[in-house]
Amino acid sequence: MFRFAYPYVLCALALVPLAAWYVLRHRGERSVAYSSLDLLLGAGLEAPAWKRHFALALRLLVLTLVIVALARPQTGRSKHTTYSEGIDIMLVLDTSGSMQAQDFEPKNRLNVAKEVVKDFIVKRPEDRIGLVVFSADAMTQCPLTLDHALLSRLVDQVDFGMLDDGTAIGVALATACNRLRTSKAKSKIVVLLTDGQNNAGMVDPTTAARVAASLGLKVYTVGVGTRGRAPIPVDDPVFGRRLISVEVDIDEDTLRKIATITHGRYFRATDREELLAIYDQIDKLEKTKVESETFVEYTERFVWFIVPAVGLFLLELGLAETVLRETP
Repeated sequence: MFRFAYPYVLCALALVPLAAWYVLRHRGERSVAYSSLDLLLGAGLEAPAWKRHFALALRLLVLTLVIVALARPQTGRSKHTTYSEGIDIMLVLDTSGSMQAQDFEPKNRLNVAKEVVKDFIVKRPEDRIGLVVFSADAMTQCPLTLDHALLSRLVDQVDFGMLDDGTAIGVALATACNRLRTSKAKSKIVVLLTDGQNNAGMVDPTTAARVAASLGLKVYTVGVGTRGRAPIPVDDPVFGRRLISVEVDIDEDTLRKIATITHGRYFRATDREELLAIYDQIDKLEKTKVESETFVEYTERFVWFIVPAVGLFLLELGLAETVLRETP
């Protein structure tokens, strides 16, 4: 980007042709008295045309360069700065045995949930996100981080059997609260996914919800599972691994209460498409504030013109005393 800081100075360029016209018009009016014309014999009465005009051209060029330099030519480089006000998010994922139910065909609930969670992570590049997994107990699989590539790899590693079987919703929520307790983010949320009822742990889900509310956390709860019965694989010592149909038993009242206490929302997903839509909706509800600013940094370039002007001026002075010297 190129500009002049004082573009109005360029109006002075109109003086250059005027100066040329004035000098050429009055050049022939100069005269010097001689005592005898014999002094001019053999000297020539008129210098060659190029000598008469070359010095004038140099001076006019010097004047042009000086005027352009006084207009302060500048080159600019555009800079773009982005400011983001990120959200701290703890994802809480149920890994209890019931998550093996294959009602989210062709995969079980946990595998589908992992895919949806990774898709959610990709959409939140400005946010710190962490992961808590739970069954009969809870553990932090990944603390809050901006390294989403690492977080996605840790999501891939989530599997059954990491903890004893059970569903400790209260402990899981309390663990997420502890991870967000010291967060300085203006917005802090928990997205808790489960397919069952709280049947383990020493922390009641409602108590954990009140703790979350006191910390300024908003909790979105997600219940996963078809309505009615769902097929779950079991290892039978006689017939081997087979599918049995069990009743889907999600404590929706408790999940709604957690969401209400923390000013969040409760969602129910009965298939993969609904689960994707839920996380998309949460993504839209919790938008990260991103502001951008573009500015141009200018560098002075008058030296590009003033240095050649000085050089040409010195050249003209030297030539005026040598090859361009005229007889008056």
